[in-house]
Amino acid sequence: MSDEPRAGSTPAHVDGDAAIIRGEEPPSARVPLSRERVVDAAVVFIDEHGLPGLSMRRLGAILGVEAMSLYRYVPGREQLLDAVVERIVDEMAADPDVIDRPEHGWQDFLQRLAHGIRRVALRHPNAFPLVASRPAEAPWLRPPLRSLRWVEAFLVGLGDEGFGDDAVAEAYRAFTSFLLGHLLLEVASLGADLGPLDVVEEDVDSSLAPYPAVRRLKPALRQDHSAMEFEESLENLLQRMALIKDER
Repeated sequence: MSDEPRAGSTPAHVDGDAAIIRGEEPPSARVPLSRERVVDAAVVFIDEHGLPGLSMRRLGAILGVEAMSLYRYVPGREQLLDAVVERIVDEMAADPDVIDRPEHGWQDFLQRLAHGIRRVALRHPNAFPLVASRPAEAPWLRPPLRSLRWVEAFLVGLGDEGFGDDAVAEAYRAFTSFLLGHLLLEVASLGADLGPLDVVEEDVDSSLAPYPAVRRLKPALRQDHSAMEFEESLENLLQRMALIKDER
């Protein structure tokens, strides 16, 4: 039997550009284009090919439309990347092991949250550096826990477990510093491109009304204690190494 495809059929591996050149029906003619499809296609592209090659023209070709058609759903590439960040962070909402409030103590709550973020990072190693560099909602929130929804859950959850405001803010900084450093190194080992990170410095006009804990603690969350956190993390690491030495 011949391995050649039947006339009029499209092999599964043929990409959008080739299909259009062959005069075949573009995917968007069969499935209506939407913002969700555009963002999902961008996530898939970054997962498979990395961030540098992503362009509106190439994404349009994959979806079988002109690049200009995509601007109905995302104003431009920068907004598309913000949407990619929001999309992959929101995957934690569907993670059955991640909870949005402590049920069996704050340690269990943070362990579940940390593992949920790690699963997102390992599922999307090429896209995860965007989480570190492109805040989708508030630039002063620290990666990788930058979603207002999850920051609010973190703050309220620890507050309900007896943490005062100062302790909550310090815990937030320590938690995010640990996760970011570890996960960026981990995705880099999987081939992710970590630089240059496109950090957005300016604040944005984002309503914090639905997130009262975030709004109340905004001044504390914006404080930079990087040097102190580094020293504390290093001290904790050395203490752990001393325990390992004694146990061995």
